[in-house]
Amino acid sequence: MMIKDVPAEERPRERLMRLGAEALSNAELIALLLRTGSTNESVLALAQRVLVKTGGLKGLTRASLMELTKIRGIGTAKAIQLLAGVELGLRISRQLPEESMVIRTPYDAAQCVMEEMRYLEQEHFLCLFLNTKNKIIHKKCIFIGSLNVSVVHPREVFREAIRHSSAGIICVHNHPSGDPTPSREDLEVTQRLVEAGKLMGIELIDHLIIGDQTYFSMKEKGLIIDSFNR
Repeated sequence: MMIKDVPAEERPRERLMRLGAEALSNAELIALLLRTGSTNESVLALAQRVLVKTGGLKGLTRASLMELTKIRGIGTAKAIQLLAGVELGLRISRQLPEESMVIRTPYDAAQCVMEEMRYLEQEHFLCLFLNTKNKIIHKKCIFIGSLNVSVVHPREVFREAIRHSSAGIICVHNHPSGDPTPSREDLEVTQRLVEAGKLMGIELIDHLIIGDQTYFSMKEKGLIIDSFNR
């Protein structure tokens, strides 16, 4: 079925105008980026095929220009439109949360960074720096690469905390495998940061490991004793 054969009220553009973008499926949103299909295929069918070929949204975030143009019906112009849309979404997700955001639970912190980190192909170690009311005042990626005690040094974390007069820190890193279960190195890094925080008078509130739509909280599992309630 071509898009012109779809009742006007059921076309992606009209549905977005009537119901809002959140009501559209992934394929419908991609169809709006692509704009047109071909003489033999509707833009919606093409969008669905792009999702299948790339392995869904997660795969689409990793697809290159060359990989996209290998999909029948996707030329350079359409591939660029897709890449631009994906990159814009990723950049929005990476923006610093508003300073008024208060982190009350490990879940709050995980939701702050989940969309930004769940698709990353390398491990990223970042920190959320909080004031005395647990409001985020700064966020920074400290390290990219496999986590171990030799590369994630407390001085890098606490130098940034001192610079922004932070009262507490939440450290976060991702597991590209999607499984947030902590490794021995993750536990060792956490312990070093807890000990350094006690010496500096800056609390390590939590260390989160981000998987694919899931997370592991060192605090929730009793590996960090200090409470969120200061």
